[in-house]
Amino acid sequence: MKVLLTGATSLIGTSTATALVGRGDDVVALQRRPSEVLDRLDVHQHTGDIRDADAVVAAARGCDAVIHLAAKVGVIGDWESYRSINVDGTRHVLDAARHHRISRVVHVSSPSVAHGGEPIVGGAADDPVLGRRRAWYPESKAIAEIDALRRVDAELGVVAIRPHLVWGPGDTQLVGRIVERAASGRLALVGGGRALVDTTYIDNAAEALVAALDAVAPGAPCSGQAYVVSNGEPRTIRELVAGICAAAGVVCAPRDVPLRVGRNIGAVVERVWPLLRRPDDPPLTRFLAEQLGTAHWFDPRPVQRDLDWTPTVSIDEGLARLAESYTTI
Repeated sequence: MKVLLTGATSLIGTSTATALVGRGDDVVALQRRPSEVLDRLDVHQHTGDIRDADAVVAAARGCDAVIHLAAKVGVIGDWESYRSINVDGTRHVLDAARHHRISRVVHVSSPSVAHGGEPIVGGAADDPVLGRRRAWYPESKAIAEIDALRRVDAELGVVAIRPHLVWGPGDTQLVGRIVERAASGRLALVGGGRALVDTTYIDNAAEALVAALDAVAPGAPCSGQAYVVSNGEPRTIRELVAGICAAAGVVCAPRDVPLRVGRNIGAVVERVWPLLRRPDDPPLTRFLAEQLGTAHWFDPRPVQRDLDWTPTVSIDEGLARLAESYTTI
């Protein structure tokens, strides 16, 4: 297939491009600036902004399918910036698919769209939750997922994939922040890190998106559905953090923050951080405290059944690969 891939310069985007090219697909990447990594993969790069509807239509010309990864992530920024990229950008992708009669769209969402602050134990891909205050990322992604799945009809198949806590070599988000804070003695675990969570090794996440691309088509069982993708190996946050620190060769000596205290601190930080005009993400928000302090792991059977996909890299193997990446830096 010829596949339009948005957000191709992210960790999961580059890994997905590598997987697609490796099996013989032609890949067109839409991003704001050229990438040397994508050049080496022989990916055709179309420079443009996901917020520009005409640019998206131009990039999608001649494509058979779309994997839509581009998004504004993080916890800082105003609602308009999240809405214009995550909501409007998704609508532009779906409009372009319709314009060019593209029949397959994989919309990359997030498990956070359905997390209302309560523990998730062996859960499914529940309906998105709307009406969050200040948690603009999950709010905008929830709206985008709802819009995407509503586009399904006899000519267009759409599936929403929610990769859960993706990590691996080169990850500057989860891995990078854990290592940096551990190295500087600022590592803290909400609820003592006792919450049981699923995570997803990067190669597994990319392979799941490719499997979704193959499975989704007008009338397919997965079309119009959302699926949570993970390794299916729930572990405590403390155990995962310790494994990442060991792989990076840093001391893991976190301090414990009770969940109630974490929520209160996060609520204060949410109000104060914008006033400081800092460009970096705050160390904690109420939403992050709930994510880190409550269990959230999922039933892997729906994605195995409908996408014919299971992870191939275990958490232990992933940690070994992560450790190897640090020895080669």
